[in-house]
Amino acid sequence: MGTRLHPGFRLGRFEIESLIGSGVTSDVYRARDTQSRRAVAIKVLSGSMTNDTTRLARFINEARTTALITHPNIVAVYDAGMDGGRPFVVLELLEGETLRARMNRGRLAAPVAMQYALDIVHGLIAAHHLGIVHRDLKPENVFVSTGGHLKILDFGLASCGQEAIGLLSADAKSTHPGAILGSVGYMSPEQVRGGIADERSDIFSLGVILYEMIAGVRPFREDTPIETLYAIMKHDRRPLPVDADITPDVEHVINHCLEKQPSARFQSARDLAFVIEFTLRAPAAVRRPVPARRLLQSVLQRF
Repeated sequence: MGTRLHPGFRLGRFEIESLIGSGVTSDVYRARDTQSRRAVAIKVLSGSMTNDTTRLARFINEARTTALITHPNIVAVYDAGMDGGRPFVVLELLEGETLRARMNRGRLAAPVAMQYALDIVHGLIAAHHLGIVHRDLKPENVFVSTGGHLKILDFGLASCGQEAIGLLSADAKSTHPGAILGSVGYMSPEQVRGGIADERSDIFSLGVILYEMIAGVRPFREDTPIETLYAIMKHDRRPLPVDADITPDVEHVINHCLEKQPSARFQSARDLAFVIEFTLRAPAAVRRPVPARRLLQSVLQRF
C-alpha cells in the first residue's frame, strides 16, 4: 500500500494513467473513467497515512466539503471511494500550474494579481454562501489553469457552518476549538491565537497572497515560524515596493484585507469583489487614494 500506483492499475472504475504530483500525505494521478471515458485526476491518500486518524479525517473532509460547492473557481469533485484500503477522491483534471509555481518565476503585475485575486474571491463567495471557511488559503492551494483562470484547491482544513452541516453528515464538522490550524505566514491573527476563523479569516489570507503576488515576498515573513506568527499578530506589514502599477487603490485593498481585527476588514468576500472590480475598471489616470470604507460605499452605490 505504500508504493505508488502503476499505469493500468484500477481504483474502482478508474484506470490510472500516470503520476501528476506527489506530496507528504497523498499522490495525484491522471486517470480515466472506464465508463464515461472522461479524463480525471485522482488523489490517493498515501498508504502510511491511512492509519493516521487526523490525516484520514482531513482527507474525507476535503472530499465531502469540496463536493458541496459547484463553482468555476473551485476544483470540482466527481466521486470518492475506497479500494483495497486506499481512500481516493476523483477530481476534475486541471491543466496548468499552482499559483506557487507561477509566483516562483517572479512578481506579477498589479493588474494581473488583482484579477487573480478576484477569481479567488469569487470562489470564496460560493464557499462562504454555504458557511464553508477554507482556513488554509495559500499559493500552493490555488491553481492557475492554462487559460489563466484560478481554482481553489484543498478544503481539508475547512470548517462548515450550519447550512453545509445540514448537507453533510453530523461528524463532518471541523472546528478544532483552541487549535492552531493553517499554514504559517498565511494565517489570520485570530487563527494564530487559536480562535474562531470565519470568512474574514479567509479574506486576511487572500490579502497575504495578493501582497505576495505583487511584492514577491510575504508581508509578515520573519526568520522563524514563531517570529512570523508574532508578526502576524503584532507587526505592520512590510512596505510594498515602489512600483508604477501599484496604485493607491490597490494598496488600500491590501491594507483593508490585512487589518489585525476582523471587524476592521472587508466583512464579506462579496464586498471585496465589488471593490476589486471597481479598482480594475478605474482608468489609471484617475486612480487616487480613497479610504477603503469610502471606496466600498462608492462601489455599492453603483449596484
